[in-house]
Amino acid sequence: MNQKLGLHECFLNEDDPYILFDAWMKEAEKTEPNDPNAFSVATSDSSGQPDVRMVLLKGISKTGFIFYTNLEGKKGKDLKANPKASMCFHWKSLLRQIRVKGSVKLVDDTVADKYYNSRSYGSRIGAWASKQSSTMTSRDEFEKRIKEFETKYPDQNSVPRPPYWSGWEISPVEIEFWLDVKDRLHQRLRYKFNGGSWSKEILYPWSFAFLILL
Repeated sequence: MNQKLGLHECFLNEDDPYILFDAWMKEAEKTEPNDPNAFSVATSDSSGQPDVRMVLLKGISKTGFIFYTNLEGKKGKDLKANPKASMCFHWKSLLRQIRVKGSVKLVDDTVADKYYNSRSYGSRIGAWASKQSSTMTSRDEFEKRIKEFETKYPDQNSVPRPPYWSGWEISPVEIEFWLDVKDRLHQRLRYKFNGGSWSKEILYPWSFAFLILL
């Protein structure tokens, strides 16, 4: 048990939430059947309408969490209009989740280039071929565009990064760690970023349930 806060030992006793995040992620990499780095990211457009989808965490810096996407897609447009986002990891195998909220910014071109060039040839071609979130008449239209860019960039070692494809970094102002406990008496630890340093506090539990109306 975390003696200071009375929480389960998995919460450790760290003042830096990134250390705790790293510890939980390493456990998830051992127990999750696939994509332990998958998380939901919530954005909202200029009218305030929220939207959410699953993406993959592809990097952690000293200032935030990084994922990559087409900047002309729905989430890219949302983040340009309202540069704030929330993210949530949920690992059923560990009965844990992590929620993060903060502001976003684009990563440097050198960072985006390095990750883009580490992707498979097919993924890099797909970044060119996909008009993310736009409608298409049929799947054949997309397949045709893939072939066109394969012809344009036949050298697998020389596929440039599209100017509209890059990474977003979410710089957190809050990070919450959650552990499932019997009878919904869950344990919650929240870190808040205040003027250059982190503070932490424990929260009363919340519970969730799904109601399906037929």
